[in-house]
Amino acid sequence: MRCFENIAKLIRTKRINHPKGYSQSELSHLLGYKNGQFISNVERALCNIPLKMLTRVSEVLDIDPIELKSAILKDQEITLENYLEKGRKQQSSVQKEAEVAQTVM
Repeated sequence: MRCFENIAKLIRTKRINHPKGYSQSELSHLLGYKNGQFISNVERALCNIPLKMLTRVSEVLDIDPIELKSAILKDQEITLENYLEKGRKQQSSVQKEAEVAQTVM
């Protein structure tokens, strides 16, 4: 799973189902961006929403701040799990290399 998948799904769903049915470009402009690429990137889980924009996103898309917070925290938990798992694998690999090196000596 990508690191920003939960926020991506939430933003896309809220944008499409909003009574005004914002396009990516319209939503981007409402948030102060020049084109729709920013929202496209968010909805494809390529990037997260900057913290300074969270209140505005919540207001424009009528997202309950608790729901927004929940999506962000889930994404952060996944990011941490991925990072820690990668670290465990690297540490295990280093330990195996050290064991092999000692048996050769």
